[in-house]
Amino acid sequence: MSSKPIEGRMTAGAQDGVVVFHIGMRINNFRAVRSWWPVFLAMPRMLKELSKDPESGMLGYQVLLGGARLMYVVQYWESQEKLLAYSAAPDKEHRPAWAAFNRRIREGKGKVGFWHETFVVRAGAHEAVYVNMPEFGLGKATTVVPVGRRGDRAADRLRAA
Repeated sequence: MSSKPIEGRMTAGAQDGVVVFHIGMRINNFRAVRSWWPVFLAMPRMLKELSKDPESGMLGYQVLLGGARLMYVVQYWESQEKLLAYSAAPDKEHRPAWAAFNRRIREGKGKVGFWHETFVVRAGAHEAVYVNMPEFGLGKATTVVPVGRRGDRAADRLRAA
């Protein structure tokens, strides 16, 4: 993956269904480092584990910042079954991190916030356009192709699949 912009209009080559998973944390009290630092460190470990395992079902991810307090990750998955299997697997990074987070949240009295959202998107119900951008989002997680291959307008790309 290059961070160099790809000139012109590109779109995500993915035409199958996809699961989009948003997950993040909000630092509610900067001084409560013991509450939020372990949460902050858990996600890179999970992303590293998932990235090394092509069978996990995670296609890719994008780390984003929403200001000084909010960090989040947009993940792209092959299926909801694979996402849920990872979240429940006792031998993976997620389960112990989730248990530790739940203990910490009870003790922390609101010093760190956490959220996630899951979207199951059927084939033909997503489209993307990237203009003079490096690979990003769904295009980075799958492939990018020139817009013309999938249609010049968003409506065309949505119908194409």
